[in-house]
Amino acid sequence: MIRITIILLLISMIFSGCSGCSKSGRYKKKNSGSQPTEVASTKRQFSGKTIIKMTKENGVYKIPVLINGLNMVFIFDTGAGLISISNVEASYLYKQGKLTKEDILGKAEFIDANGDISVGTIIKLKEVTIGDRTIYDINASVVNNSIAPLLFGQSALEQFGKISIDYNNNTVTFEWNILLLYY
Repeated sequence: MIRITIILLLISMIFSGCSGCSKSGRYKKKNSGSQPTEVASTKRQFSGKTIIKMTKENGVYKIPVLINGLNMVFIFDTGAGLISISNVEASYLYKQGKLTKEDILGKAEFIDANGDISVGTIIKLKEVTIGDRTIYDINASVVNNSIAPLLFGQSALEQFGKISIDYNNNTVTFEWNILLLYY
């Protein structure tokens, strides 16, 4: 249990970013080294929506996702911590040249919905695309099970910004605001 807590803590640290640290480039120290002064910048904000049609199969909603350039259909799973794929999909990605040895990050222990602990492999997906929006370098787990479902979890969902589900129309809407700073 302690291993899982440590792994989850490390994963959250990786995705938390550095919004106010001195290495972020937002501030430049004066020569005296006392108070930071803001560097002149121009701010530009972009926003948009991507609406994706979900299909309902056996009580779960599925969405189309492009993983490293290959089409796949994932269960939309807000309860999953990471994108999760079976060893069959990982092997397919590898054989197609869409996953390399450098993308294999290591092993981790996972707790499934039944409370069982299993060992899986953490990989890096270079590109994850939903509709017209692509995110990069997203961690995913490979389950050592050939029939494990594809789960689209929080490692990707949190990168897409605001998410809303319309069960009447079977759609999920991804909304984002991107603030760009020019120096």
